[in-house]
Amino acid sequence: MRIAMFTNNYKPYTGGVPISIEHLAEALRKRGHEVYVFAPSYEGQEEEPFVIRYPSFPVKIAGAPVPNVLTTLFLKKVRELRIDIIHVHHPAIVGNVALFIRQKTGIPVVFTYHTRYEEYLHYIMGLQAVEKRVGLIDWYLKEFCNRCDMIVAPTGGIRDYLYKKEVQVPVGIMPTGIPRDSFLADDTAVRELRQKYLGTADFLFCTVSRLAKEKNLLFQLEGLGRLKKMLSIVGKDFRHLIIGDGPQRKELEEKIRALNLQENVILVGNVANSEIKNYQAAADLFLFTSKSETQGIVLLEAMAVGTPVVAVNATGVCDIVEDGKNGYLTPEDAKNYAEHVLYLMEKKNLHQAMSCEARQTAERYAEEAVAEQAELYYVNCIRRATAEAHVETKQPLPFLKRYMV
Repeated sequence: MRIAMFTNNYKPYTGGVPISIEHLAEALRKRGHEVYVFAPSYEGQEEEPFVIRYPSFPVKIAGAPVPNVLTTLFLKKVRELRIDIIHVHHPAIVGNVALFIRQKTGIPVVFTYHTRYEEYLHYIMGLQAVEKRVGLIDWYLKEFCNRCDMIVAPTGGIRDYLYKKEVQVPVGIMPTGIPRDSFLADDTAVRELRQKYLGTADFLFCTVSRLAKEKNLLFQLEGLGRLKKMLSIVGKDFRHLIIGDGPQRKELEEKIRALNLQENVILVGNVANSEIKNYQAAADLFLFTSKSETQGIVLLEAMAVGTPVVAVNATGVCDIVEDGKNGYLTPEDAKNYAEHVLYLMEKKNLHQAMSCEARQTAERYAEEAVAEQAELYYVNCIRRATAEAHVETKQPLPFLKRYMV
C-alpha cells in the first residue's frame, strides 16, 4: 500500500503529532508499506527518506511556522507516487489540501483527531470570544469530518465526543502506538540522571510538555507548592523536572519564583525523543495536568518504563490512566493533587504495584498492534471508495489479497 501522511507540523518541531506520525509511519513500513510524510520546511531540518517538504511562512503560531500549501507539489507528488490513501493529521490547511485531492482523484482520506482545537484559540487574537458566541470550531470540524472517508479517534472518549458533535462518517479507535524501544530505558543513563537531579532530595518527579497555556502547567506548579509545604512538615523534599520548551517559559519561571520553588523545579528544556524515556524511568512519578489532550502519548511512554502517573482527570487522559490502578486521576484542585502525589510516595508497595500495572497498560499500545489496526482501516476505506466509484478489477490489488474472504 502507498500511504501519504499530511501534517501541518513535523520534526524538528517538538510535539505529540509529529511523534505520533513518526511512530505510525515506521511501524507501517515494517509491515511492508510505502509511507510518505508531507511536512512543512523548517530551519535546521534534517533531510530524511520518505519525507517530502513543502514551503512554510516565516510567521509562527503556537511555536510552529505556518505551512504554505499554495503549491502544486501535493497533487503532483500524490499522482507521481500513485498514492492509495491519504492520512491527514490536521483539519485546517493541509486538511483542505487532502479534501481537494480527494475531489480531484477519488483517493480516500482518513483524518486523525489529535487535538482539542478549542483549547488553542488563545493563540489567535479575538477568536476565543468569537468561538463562544458562534461555535465556529465545532461547525468547521463537523463539516470537515463529514467530508472525509473515516475519522480516527485516539480513545473511546474522543470517539464519543465526536459523535456528540454530529460526525456521521465512521469513527474508529486507534491510539498512538509506542515503539518497542520505549520500553527499554538505559540503566546507566537512568542512574546518572537520578544522581544529577535528585541531589539531597527524597523524591524525583518529571513531566514532558510544551510550555504552553493549554498544558495547564501553572496549576501543576500550584500543586507542587502545596506538596512542598506538606513534605516540609516531615523534613522531606523533592525535585521536579519539566522537559520541553514553549511560549510560556517566562511566565512559568515567574511562577516558580513566586511559589519559592527555585530549588525544587528545574526547566530542563528540550530533550531528544530517544532520551526522554531515561528521564521518565529516573523519576518516581510522572506528573500530568493538561486538560487539552486527546490521548497524551507521554503518559504511555512513562508507563512503558514503569513510572506511575498522577494526572488531572480529563478527556483522553482518563482513557489511559486507570484511577488507583496504574496511577491517580484527580480533580483540578491543588491540595487534592498534592495529597495524591504524597500518598503514593508514602506507600511503597502501592507504588510498586502501580508500576507493574503501568507497564501492562503500555503493552496494549505497542506500535505493531496499532499499525495492524491502521492497515485494516485503510483497506476498508479503499474498498468503500472503490465500490462507490464503481471500479471493477479482475484481480484484487496486491495489498488487498490477504484480506479477501
